[in-house]
Amino acid sequence: MNPSVNGPLLRDVTLRDGLQLTGGVLPVERKVEIVRSLLAAGVPAIEIGSMARPDLVPPMANTVELIEALTPDELEKCWIWVATPRHVEKAAAAGARNMQYCLSVSDAHNKANIGRTTEASMEALPQAIQNARDAGATIQLCLATSFTCPFEGQIDPDRVLKLVEDPRGKGVSDVVICDTLGQAAPGEVSSLISRVRQSAPELGVVYHGHDTWGMGVANALAAIDAGADTIDGALGGLGGCPFAPGASGNTSTEDLLFAMRPDWLNPENFADLVRLGEGVITELGEANRSKSAQGTRSKASAFEWVIQSA
Repeated sequence: MNPSVNGPLLRDVTLRDGLQLTGGVLPVERKVEIVRSLLAAGVPAIEIGSMARPDLVPPMANTVELIEALTPDELEKCWIWVATPRHVEKAAAAGARNMQYCLSVSDAHNKANIGRTTEASMEALPQAIQNARDAGATIQLCLATSFTCPFEGQIDPDRVLKLVEDPRGKGVSDVVICDTLGQAAPGEVSSLISRVRQSAPELGVVYHGHDTWGMGVANALAAIDAGADTIDGALGGLGGCPFAPGASGNTSTEDLLFAMRPDWLNPENFADLVRLGEGVITELGEANRSKSAQGTRSKASAFEWVIQSA
């Protein structure tokens, strides 16, 4: 993804990574409302679903229907998680314009998450890229467990760089570096993002973080300082990988935006996003982990970012 003239982009992943660990399945109509509310508030990019098997990840079961319900202009700002060339074909046939081909740096997690080795996923990548190219779509390479793995422990950064530099990835637009378990510290994030940026200057760099150990915002800011073009977040800090024991929610979209303060953000549309997140959290029966959302409900009424009582 190309960064905006105002700095790094925020991609909201509520409807994919955010929903994965929840028990509730939102209907297509509600998902469409959420997409349009996010876009109306100014969020520039959204991950809206996954082509994963619905029996394994039930909240993603209506992703194709969601793609079909959105307009071409809306889909230009929307991303779909894929893991096989066939996933790319199905998503493109429904109208998807942007896809994120995901595999794990660690074999153990790739086998748990996708059902094959990391090498097998890489072997299929050229065909996935070709399928996307044939459909006129954009495709990213997403590297889960770039820092730690729930089964293998610490990941050697050289393993990440080897995948980034693999010639079989030629044709992807970006590389997504994922702190899947939220166990990284800012120094580690800064170091790895810097190395990725130096090794593949032609690619955009996306940082996808989780807030399990409370480092979500700090890690995202470290990633930006090191050269990341885009950071991922989810409303209310929803999310986590169902195949990664120990993973918790994504870094909160609200917290990331409050920290970044992009030019398009103001107290009014920030309040809209807080209310949207509160609504989704309530519907799903989840806890709201966003500290900024909590802050907007404080009694410090002289602060312009506090939501004023009616």
